[in-house]
Amino acid sequence: MTIYEKLLEVQKEIGAIKKEETNPFFKSKYFDINGLLAVVKPVLNKHGLVLLQALTTLEGKPALKTTIAHNENNQDSPENIIETCFIPESADVQKMGSAITYMRRYALQSLLALEAEDDDANSVSTAKPITKSDNYKI
Repeated sequence: MTIYEKLLEVQKEIGAIKKEETNPFFKSKYFDINGLLAVVKPVLNKHGLVLLQALTTLEGKPALKTTIAHNENNQDSPENIIETCFIPESADVQKMGSAITYMRRYALQSLLALEAEDDDANSVSTAKPITKSDNYKI
């Protein structure tokens, strides 16, 4: 199986991630990096995929490199999916740590196209649907 075929199986198995942490400032729910890793890593590993999230630099600025690696049958050139994103710079180490954690969570969620269970579905259910009369291309 290719890395993309394996990722399809991972996505089917994981489904939606439950938001279990509460942000008291915004009064909203979210999933933290540890909860996300607890769900994602075992499924990735079951399918022979390895997750790496390394700090690096890109164009001289701090960045996060998220890699999903696959090496079936000890190939000379393993298949990898690599995404790199900038991390906001800060002289405050605690703020930098928060930014790293935030980017790890969202990079992984984006790379795997993970869905979050929507506890706030009612808040968007009253949103006006886009129609042709709104001058948008549909």
